[in-house]
Amino acid sequence: MKALSYINKYLFQYKRYLLLGTLFLVISNIFAIIPAQVVRYAFDLVKENIDLYRLYEGYALQESIYELFTSSIFIYGIIILAMALLRGVFLFLVRQTIIAMSRYIEYDLKNEIYAHYQTLPLSFYRSHNTGDLMARISEDVSKVRMYLGPAIMYGINLVTLFVILIPYMFTINARLTMYVLLPLPVLSLSIYYVNNLIEQRSTEIQKALSGLSTYTQEAFSGIRVLKAFARETDSANKFDVLSNDYKDKALRLTFVNALFFPLILALIGLSIILTVYIGGLEVMRGAITTGNIAEFIIYVNLLTWPVTSLGWITSIVQQAAASQQRINEFLQTKTHIVSTQDLEREIEGRVHFEEVSFIYPDSGIQALHNISFKVDPGQSLAIIGTTGSGKSTVANILLRLYDPSQGKVYIDDTEIQAYDLQSLRSQIGYVPQDVFLFSETIRNNIAWGEPGLDEQTIQQAAADADLLENIDRFPNGFETRVGERGITLSGGQKQRVSIARAIVRDPKILILDDALSAVDTKTENTILNNLKRIMQGRTSIIISHRVSSAKLADHILVLDNGHIVEKGSHEELLEQSGIYKTLYDKQLQEEAVE
Repeated sequence: MKALSYINKYLFQYKRYLLLGTLFLVISNIFAIIPAQVVRYAFDLVKENIDLYRLYEGYALQESIYELFTSSIFIYGIIILAMALLRGVFLFLVRQTIIAMSRYIEYDLKNEIYAHYQTLPLSFYRSHNTGDLMARISEDVSKVRMYLGPAIMYGINLVTLFVILIPYMFTINARLTMYVLLPLPVLSLSIYYVNNLIEQRSTEIQKALSGLSTYTQEAFSGIRVLKAFARETDSANKFDVLSNDYKDKALRLTFVNALFFPLILALIGLSIILTVYIGGLEVMRGAITTGNIAEFIIYVNLLTWPVTSLGWITSIVQQAAASQQRINEFLQTKTHIVSTQDLEREIEGRVHFEEVSFIYPDSGIQALHNISFKVDPGQSLAIIGTTGSGKSTVANILLRLYDPSQGKVYIDDTEIQAYDLQSLRSQIGYVPQDVFLFSETIRNNIAWGEPGLDEQTIQQAAADADLLENIDRFPNGFETRVGERGITLSGGQKQRVSIARAIVRDPKILILDDALSAVDTKTENTILNNLKRIMQGRTSIIISHRVSSAKLADHILVLDNGHIVEKGSHEELLEQSGIYKTLYDKQLQEEAVE
């Protein structure tokens, strides 16, 4: 319960629902108990009136006794029906309060987790897989909701019913009550054991189904490769093995489920048998009436589900505690990417890296070694290097997705940590190396960072990214949906949408992280010519492995294994005849071959 104590704040927040639900449960249980007492009176009335009716056989008074008897039974029937209807109304209100409370808390908890996810640094996402993140915000929260809703509701029902009913039963006949209650603890323990067994086997089935689904999806996604290597038979055989594993686990669960209800019915039946047998003995002793036996049989049925639910509730609480513990692990993870001064102001775009080194916390790889450079507002800097040289790390640090391990980064001569994160990032346009588009229209993807932009601004951004001609070819134009991760677009089209998304914000700092790697030379030249105009008046960081992109920049840095090995303008670096010159000559030859 220590883990579940975290959500007590929500129980306190929605205490009105909880208190009302408890009140409605008490009232519904009262309306459930009253019919049993009415049945007792009815049974005793039937017994007494039958004897009286036979006593006056052949007399006119017999007819009056019969009419009085039938009218009394009718009234008792109306009372029982009215109590059942009232109980139904209050059970409805119980669910509208306690179950509704659990849904409100589920909503709040999911929003809290999602909002917390947004604050966590990029290093957190590098060390946790997406499936685990999704499981904690969906499956784990759902299990916690089962504790907040059904478990609390049935737990309160069990307590209130026991507090009201058990003492009353003892006042009627203590011996009969003891025998009636005898099988119920066995029932609760049995349900707890069987429910845990069902949960365990259900988990095994889910794992088997997940493995089967993953394999099937991978096989269909890679069907072209599978057919090209003639592996259809091997694939079918492996599917057969996985499918058999799932079938065997499902049959094991079916066996346990088959025992579940017979076990419940057997123990309930035992309670009823004991009620009739011991009750009969007590009637013979004159301690109770026959009506009390009927009354106790109803009480057994009333107590059966609450007692049965005790084992189920225990299992739910255990699962909820384990799930909440997993949720708490993430909620207790705090980000170190925080603002020191919450500074919000319009930046000019002056960037200064001072002896910056960086080690990735998850892998321990040092990506940057004592990097220093300055870029004045309106100037451009190109960072050239091979894969793994640390180019993208510079962009990540400038966006404050990471903080440097050593050294300092300044924006407009102010440490980057002083700026409010939202304010800083809203003034930076970023085109990532790994382009991600949302399953939305092209228009919404371009305007993602600045919702509500006018049509002319969106179209101009698309034109600057050399995307307008492609969009015009689509039947739905800007309203074309790009599919999951932009799957309906080519690699070059996705990159150009990403460029349009960055420049439409009119950012003070523009970062292009290998933004033209997926476009052909002709398209690259078109975009580069447009970028010359776009880059005017704003600080631009061009990260690329292509020298053609670097030619636009006022200054160029050449990185190798996290070190600055060359720096200068395009002409100066060509004269040095170093790494930059080698890359330039090599790419000229490749373009000539094309």
